[in-house]
Amino acid sequence: MKLKKIMSMLMIAILTLGLLAACASGETGGSDSGKDGIVIGAAMPVFDDKWLSYLYDGIKEYDEAHDDVEVNMVDAKNDAGKQFSQVETFIVQQVDAILINPVETDAVGPMVDAANEAGIPVVVVNRMPDEETMEKIYAYVGSESVEAGTIQMEKVTELLGGKGNIGIMNGTLGQESVVNRTKGNKDVLEKNPDMKLVREQTADYQRSQGMTVMENWIQAGDEFDAIVANNDEMAIGAIMALEAAGKRGDIIIAGIDGTIDALEYVKDGKLNVTAFQDAYGQGKGAIETAIKAVKGEKLESNFINIPFELVTQENVDEYIAKWEK
Repeated sequence: MKLKKIMSMLMIAILTLGLLAACASGETGGSDSGKDGIVIGAAMPVFDDKWLSYLYDGIKEYDEAHDDVEVNMVDAKNDAGKQFSQVETFIVQQVDAILINPVETDAVGPMVDAANEAGIPVVVVNRMPDEETMEKIYAYVGSESVEAGTIQMEKVTELLGGKGNIGIMNGTLGQESVVNRTKGNKDVLEKNPDMKLVREQTADYQRSQGMTVMENWIQAGDEFDAIVANNDEMAIGAIMALEAAGKRGDIIIAGIDGTIDALEYVKDGKLNVTAFQDAYGQGKGAIETAIKAVKGEKLESNFINIPFELVTQENVDEYIAKWEK
């Protein structure tokens, strides 16, 4: 805890020096676009992510529909240090609010502290920070990750009749969603002693890595009744590896997010379960909340929940329709 506070203070000091330097050189000020009105700085983790692209659409479409709002969205390329520098730039530019989807939830605290020092409200979206940071932000907009892992594994348990060997694929280690989706999985397993966790490994939320991990498990001779992945992309990778090896059989595959690709896999009977996370709704809700922050509106709670919804072949058409515009 002491080390964390020291690091926070160092990062704030660096930001303060940056602000002083900018002021001395006359480089502070609003957006360079010349658009009047509210300016929001949006620090996003990576643009090259299918599910997150829907979240970005929710933000962009709000921006395009409101002439009095400008969103400056930047790509951290999954680099927490780069994201910190981008937040620093937003502070120097004196944006009206900062919207952050953290590369690493453990690294967002110092960014929030620095923005607060500058009097700029912060909204965090999709990846929930720790309790200490939650107390310092205007709001968090997202879904409850434990809920996703819980309903996902409960359905898998039901499909297996409460008995079977399970492999869990983790997303990018260090992210809140990974910790809590997996916690939801394991909480269900603890209540079902005939459900055995035989393998657990990260596949970094990527389809290609999910395929590689599954190939390694197959080569090791492991026997599975279900593969439960922290997201759909890894689940699809597992399906591809199993099919290529001729071992798909009756293995239950479960993902999370409900991307359009995953929903098509559910419709075709290849992906058995996913938990729909409304990416577009999170993006839209986040930018709307940032505007409320700028206007000084009071919230009843600073946790704005966008609930997960269980998807199977029986109800998948309803969710496919959500992506059709």
